[in-house]
Amino acid sequence: MTRAFLTALLLGAGLLAASPGCSEQGVGDPCTPEQEYDPTFNGFDEKEVNIESKSFQCRTRVCLVNHFRGRVSCQYGQSSDKAAPTGVKNACLVPGSTTPVEGNPNDPRKKALVPPQCVDRNAANAVYCSCRCADINGDKPSDQTFCDCPDGFTCEPLVTSIGKGNEGLTGSYCIKNGTKYDANTACNQGDCDPNVANKKCAGPQE
Repeated sequence: MTRAFLTALLLGAGLLAASPGCSEQGVGDPCTPEQEYDPTFNGFDEKEVNIESKSFQCRTRVCLVNHFRGRVSCQYGQSSDKAAPTGVKNACLVPGSTTPVEGNPNDPRKKALVPPQCVDRNAANAVYCSCRCADINGDKPSDQTFCDCPDGFTCEPLVTSIGKGNEGLTGSYCIKNGTKYDANTACNQGDCDPNVANKKCAGPQE
């Protein structure tokens, strides 16, 4: 069972259905999840799906984090003591600022550790603006609003369980072709590494 983790204030189950921006326009645009503006946030887990349903960075109002590890704004990560990896000038910073990512002060094991992105599920492949293209049953009932995925995207079931009152966010979302999550193969291509040509991952940390 896949459970989505919401990061925005929701206005009820009908929020996404009522959103006028839920269309193919803007699907695939880059977005930085709001959680990354919190310096205590260590990063996402590739086993999870995160739906930010009130993203003002997206014309669709949905910033999708589809089985992604780490931070969009810090593709190579940092150590538990906030050291940047070899070949990188800076450790992780809060997007658009010089504020360092401090990590969760209540987690003495991780401290400031931010894991590097996975090569095969880097931000370009797993974090972008999306929209809800079907309900939990794969249908498009007329009392809700859905989008049609544009060329290069597939309507994929992602959210089967969510908090009470937000059932309108369950169902399928548009994902980039060829990026469907497989727990057996995800992140098998290794970590983004600035020192290995075929493992460099573009992003603001470079």
